[in-house]
Amino acid sequence: MPVLAQVTAGDPNLELILKVLPALVVVLLAAAVCGRLALMMMQPRVLGEMVAGVLLGPTLFGALFPEAQAAVFPADVRPVLYVLSTIGLTLYMFLVGAGLGHGAEAPGQGRRAATLAVAGIVPALTLGFCVGLLLWDMLSRPDVSRWEFALFLGGALSLTAFPMLARILYERGLENSPLGRLTLVAASIDDALAWCLLAVLSAIRLNAGPGDAVRTIVLAALFAVVMLKVVAPLLRPLGESVARTGRIGPGAMYVVVLVPLTAGWLTDWIGVYAVFGGFVAGLAMPRDPAFRRALHERMMDVVSTLLLPIFFAFSGLNTHLDGITGGPMLLAFAAILAAGFCGKYLGCSLSMRALGFGWRESCAVGALMNARGLMILIFINIGLAQGMITQELFAILVLVAVITTAGALPPYKLALPERHERAHGSGPARSSEERLERSLSS
Repeated sequence: MPVLAQVTAGDPNLELILKVLPALVVVLLAAAVCGRLALMMMQPRVLGEMVAGVLLGPTLFGALFPEAQAAVFPADVRPVLYVLSTIGLTLYMFLVGAGLGHGAEAPGQGRRAATLAVAGIVPALTLGFCVGLLLWDMLSRPDVSRWEFALFLGGALSLTAFPMLARILYERGLENSPLGRLTLVAASIDDALAWCLLAVLSAIRLNAGPGDAVRTIVLAALFAVVMLKVVAPLLRPLGESVARTGRIGPGAMYVVVLVPLTAGWLTDWIGVYAVFGGFVAGLAMPRDPAFRRALHERMMDVVSTLLLPIFFAFSGLNTHLDGITGGPMLLAFAAILAAGFCGKYLGCSLSMRALGFGWRESCAVGALMNARGLMILIFINIGLAQGMITQELFAILVLVAVITTAGALPPYKLALPERHERAHGSGPARSSEERLERSLSS
């Protein structure tokens, strides 16, 4: 009898561990290599990690080495990957929510940000909705109504990758500039509205009738109110303590981790995906910049380095690009990509121009707001898990995520070269070495 069989005989838990750990090693190695290649191509590391997840799926690894892929990712390992990715997403959205709203707003900034946010979400949502109505017969599940399908597609295309946008602005030295703050606030509004739409669609989808859906929506709204009006004040002393000491101690760390995980458990029980609970828990965290900085430093490296690559791999295992071959499917993909790009880019660029910015700044913001990155992957994974979309639409939107993310920086740099963006930053643009170091740690 082989040694492994002798060791694991009668111990299914150990047998499962010996299957899960090699899968994690492969996932992290692929993410590290592809992330490094992305940095060498002047792209965000997260783009390489997204591509690594797709390559580990049936698109490349499964097509070239089907037996090896089946050995690395057997059926009993995938539920473990799903659990780890869900925990990772809940904590990641917690950090996203906790990071919203940095800096004081200048007079009139809220109105201008709201204007840019409306221009960023309404055209993309409308175009996506119209394309969804046209493609319902081709891409939708038979048990999903035409308007549900169209709303889901519009909501997915209206997202902006807020965390990636924040990281790019930091690397360019624009995070504290009027241009950077305006863009960040608008992107956060866009994402919040898109998540609200998905929460409503999820509540309707997961419940048998209108009464159950209304109950889920009411409970989710009540949960948000309790978190923001009751839990948030209770957490303020925690923020004050961290502001005094400059660090989050072990005792405080228990609170910081328990709050999003408990919130995710409650929203799952309510009937809304756990990431919503994590996001609202982040919004309930203390608003003190020192607290948020300490929180990011303690948690983001573990979440982004270990847990998010697992999510990308799990998404990649569900991505079947061979399902979008052929003329009609390629035309559908082109229509969805065009609706997403034009809705965001033109809407945001024209809105920025109407707010008094020059064409360079307007086109630069339009390019950045068009990046969807990780946010759309989270959005569509929820849709796939809850049976709102097909594998074909999932694969199309994965490609949209990769293309729009890769296509954010080149038009931005073309519209706002470094000699022009220096005039907008709070200081000189960071050196390439500093930007690379920041990317590696983000």
